[in-house]
Amino acid sequence: MVFSDLFFLYVFLPAFALCYAAAGAADRLRRSPEGAPACSVRNLTLTLFSLVFYAWGEPVYVFLMLFCVAMNYAAGLLVDRCTRRRRAALAAGVAGNVAVLGLFKYAGFACRSLAALGLDLPEPHIALPIGISFYTFQSISYLVDVYRREAPCQRRLGGLLLYISMFPQLIAGPIVRYDAVAREITQRRASAADVADGVFRFLVGLGKKVVLANQLSEISTAFLAGGAPASTLAAWTGIAAFTLQIYFDFSGYSDMAIGLGRCLGFHFPENFRHPYCCTSVTDFWRRWHISLGSFFRDYVYIPMGGNRRHQGLNIMTVWLLTGLWHGASWNFVLWGLWFGVIVTLEKYTLLRVAQRIPRVLLHVYSLTLVVAGWGLFYFEDFAAMHAFFAAICGLTGDAADFAARSALTDSFWLWVAALLCCLPLRRAAATLADCLPGGRLLRAPAAVLAARLVLSVALLAASTALLVGATNNAFIYTRF
Repeated sequence: MVFSDLFFLYVFLPAFALCYAAAGAADRLRRSPEGAPACSVRNLTLTLFSLVFYAWGEPVYVFLMLFCVAMNYAAGLLVDRCTRRRRAALAAGVAGNVAVLGLFKYAGFACRSLAALGLDLPEPHIALPIGISFYTFQSISYLVDVYRREAPCQRRLGGLLLYISMFPQLIAGPIVRYDAVAREITQRRASAADVADGVFRFLVGLGKKVVLANQLSEISTAFLAGGAPASTLAAWTGIAAFTLQIYFDFSGYSDMAIGLGRCLGFHFPENFRHPYCCTSVTDFWRRWHISLGSFFRDYVYIPMGGNRRHQGLNIMTVWLLTGLWHGASWNFVLWGLWFGVIVTLEKYTLLRVAQRIPRVLLHVYSLTLVVAGWGLFYFEDFAAMHAFFAAICGLTGDAADFAARSALTDSFWLWVAALLCCLPLRRAAATLADCLPGGRLLRAPAAVLAARLVLSVALLAASTALLVGATNNAFIYTRF
């Protein structure tokens, strides 16, 4: 089940909202010692619906997730209680998580790679459990935070199950670190303002996915998935569509997850901050998939020595892991190393003189390298990748073709809307309102509420209309 699905929007979500509201009424009859409403009935309701949500597509892998929860629960208790062997308990828990992830995600890749070297190994055909990379990293976050005394050990198995299985961010993030929500698992409150903000954020994310990403995916698939592009313009059109598609697809999911969490009283971290407004590749990765970047920074880069020693090695290690995290294929390894080399070089060159370079040149430089990176990301087959880069450099085919021109002209307003939505529109609207006569009235709470309501209804209506009969609706990052 995915968020951008009519069944989820009009059956699952309303049913959950009704049950969760009833659970909230039951919780209000009970009070914690500190006087805040208890969360036990709401937690139980959220956990049960999360398990149903995950089991909808792959029932068997619910048991794998339950096994991982039990393993991390036991490891967390050992890490918390041990005095002399805390580090060994942590290492065992992290190794268990990595082993599960390695078996289900990388075993086939390892066998194929060894077979290419002449070792005849049978390849295991194991389906990839949805969201395993996300909930594995959250499990590691839990163990490390308990080890560092940055968060309390979860004494109740149900509490840890809720943290790992919570359906708003279960299958495609953001990666919610345990210390960020440890207190909210037991004590949280969602005000009317929280619910209103959460619903609006959810619908904005839904619009990003359905109105923009799904339409852009038709263009990218038409020009990238059918072999070598027919012309240079076709290659550029396809990769431009994919560049916008993956942003709106993933950031749309993150918006929906953050919005749902806000409605429930959880405050999930921001995952995107207008990445295509970047002025360097380093700046791009500070804005894109922020939760993954902060995870690798705090749990890999800094423990390895960070900026203090072997900085170049530390950066390349993080980027190798970043590439592998995205997929069990050599193109993802190449993609990670591509950005690792660029980020390393920027630390010693561009970032030291960036203030002297016009911003427009920095934007062009950054986006060129990012778009090239998406070319590495898209093609798992190296022959298709070579054909794509040959076409995009004008080395094969014609300069332009009718299909590419039609994709640009027939979808003109889609391109305009997508490019505009990459910009910080909220800040621009606030600035514009301040410059107009009567700007204070436009920024008044009533005017803002009315604008949000109109936009929310429009996004829901447009998304519903586009989802009727839709066949290509999966989120890209659910496969990671």
